Amino acid sequence: MPKLVIVRHGESLANASNTFTGWNDVDLSEKGITQAEHAGNLLRQLDFSPTMVHTSVLKRAIKTANIIMDINDWLYLPIQKTWRLNERHYGALRGINKDKARADFGAEQVQRWRRDFNEVPPLLQKADVERRYDLLDQSIMPRGESLAMSYRRILPYYADQIAPHLRRGEDQLIVAHGSSLRLIVKYLERVSDQGSSEIEIQNAEPLVYELTPELTIKHKIIL
Repeated sequence: MPKLVIVRHGESLANASNTFTGWNDVDLSEKGITQAEHAGNLLRQLDFSPTMVHTSVLKRAIKTANIIMDINDWLYLPIQKTWRLNERHYGALRGINKDKARADFGAEQVQRWRRDFNEVPPLLQKADVERRYDLLDQSIMPRGESLAMSYRRILPYYADQIAPHLRRGEDQLIVAHGSSLRLIVKYLERVSDQGSSEIEIQNAEPLVYELTPELTIKHKIIL
């Protein structure tokens, strides 16, 4: 039975400062590096042999993936980096301390922006212009996303680039972000839109799914 392992990046500098991050390309903290190393060592103890690693185009996820791959002697594996696995785009909230946002906008409104499936945060005036996104159709670049919008961005990648490997019996590793992984869990576990707000993905805590050939969940553990 194929295994799908998903790992949220280690603590980032923005996690440590309690700041909305989204597509901002922040680095791992020292604690985050240690967490990534711990995740890598946990996976060494698992009967798990991925044929490919999938991550976002943001350094906190890429560095976590590299640390895990190095510890497990997987650096030779293909690693696919895609904007579709980026964190949810927090629009104009990114870079703002979450406590300050609660003071400015009210705790209830901030909670809706964070966890209501269809709530869209305040938008940027224009989409990101960065070299890493140059090859993309600029018309699809977000200025901010609800969780529903992120879900529609992420699921095609899972369906087209991850699921086919799993159907062939190949283990796969995804290293990404809290919201992007929460939405993959929502899909795998058939969680309702409303229930998705209760899904928690901790930093560098591997979540292991053993799947049937039909890609339904046979067994799930958190390392």
